[in-house]
Amino acid sequence: MTETLDCVVIGAGVVGLATARACAQAGLETLVLEAESAIGSITSSRNSEVIHAGIYYPKGSLKAQLCVRGREMLYDYCTQHRVDHQRCGKLIVATQPAQTDRLRTLQQAAQANGVHNLRWLGQDEAQSREPALRCVAALESPSTGIIDSHGLMLALLGDLETAGGLLALQSPVLGGRITTGKAPIVLHIGGAEPMDIAARHVINCAGLQAQAVATAIEGVPSGSIPTGRYAKGNYYALSGHSPFTHLIYPIPEPGGLGVHLTIDLAGQARFGPDVEWVDTLDYTVDPRRAENFYAAIRRYWPALPDNALHPSYSGIRPKLIPADGEEPDFVIQSPDTHGINGLVNLYGIESPGLTSCLAIADHVVQRIIKA
Repeated sequence: MTETLDCVVIGAGVVGLATARACAQAGLETLVLEAESAIGSITSSRNSEVIHAGIYYPKGSLKAQLCVRGREMLYDYCTQHRVDHQRCGKLIVATQPAQTDRLRTLQQAAQANGVHNLRWLGQDEAQSREPALRCVAALESPSTGIIDSHGLMLALLGDLETAGGLLALQSPVLGGRITTGKAPIVLHIGGAEPMDIAARHVINCAGLQAQAVATAIEGVPSGSIPTGRYAKGNYYALSGHSPFTHLIYPIPEPGGLGVHLTIDLAGQARFGPDVEWVDTLDYTVDPRRAENFYAAIRRYWPALPDNALHPSYSGIRPKLIPADGEEPDFVIQSPDTHGINGLVNLYGIESPGLTSCLAIADHVVQRIIKA
C-alpha cells in the first residue's frame, strides 16, 4: 500500500519545520520526513544562533528580502511563543582607515534592503560603548539579536502538530518517481519500516543533502540541480568572562562574515566561524586552527589573552557555486524551473536561513497555493 498525503516536507531543520508548520496551518495534510534521530541536528544546531538584520545581501536578492521580512516575523514569534532570545545588537568594525569605505558601502547596502536603523559610530563613541574594542569606526545594528535555535524548533514542531501535521524521524528518502495521478510524486522511504508515500506537494528542505535528494527522484533534470560546496565553519569558546555586550563583527570576507564574536543566551562568548572548504561531513574541530583565530580577533580585541580559546563546535554551510562568481543567493525552485508538478526544491539555504525561516515558509506556501 502507498500512503497518500497533501504535502511531504523533507528535512526537519528549522526551515523544514517552519515550512511544514505553514503548510499544515494552510489546511494541508502534512508529514515531515527526517533522516536523523532528532530534529535540527545538522545545520540548524551548528551555527551562530544570530538573528540577522539583513545588511550584507545584494538588493533584491531572496536573502535580502526574506531576511528583512523574516527578522521581524521571528522576533514577533519568539515573543508570542516565549522562545528565548535577546535583541542585543552588534557592531561591525573597521580596524584600519582603509576599511571605512567598505563600512560605508555596507551601510548603503543595508539601506537599499530596508534596514534604516544602522548608526555610524566614530572611534571614540564605539570604544565608549565597548571599552575593550579597538577600531577606527563601526556600524551599530540594533536589530541584530541572538536566539535559542532548539527552543525555536520545538515551538515550530508544536505548532505543526497542533495543526494536525506529523513528524517521522529516522525516515530517509531513498528515491522517488513521478506519476500521472493526483498525487504525482511517490517517495521511497527507508528506516525501520520502509514504505512508499505519494504526495500532491513535496518540499525538499534537506539542507546539505538537498542535491542528493533531488538527484534520487527520477525525472528531476540534472541541469536544474545547482552545484554545491561544503563550507565548514569552526567555533572556539572563550575561557573566562567576555568584556563585550554587543556582538562584534569584522568586515566580511569571501565565503563568510569573518571571525566574529557572538554571545549565547547564557553569556558565553564564542568566536567563529572561519571558512574551511571540505568534501565530507566531518565536524571535528582542530585545536591548531585556533592559531589563526588569535590574529584575526586581536585586530579588534588586542587584549585577547594567550591560550584563551578552546574548541567548541563546528557547522557546515550548504554553499552554492554560482556561474557568475557572485555571492550565491537562496534558490527556491518550483515546477516552472524543473517541470515537475508539486515539487519545490530549496538549495543553498545557509545564513541567513535561521533568521529567514518563517518568511521562507510563507514564500513556499504561496507558491504551492498558486500552483
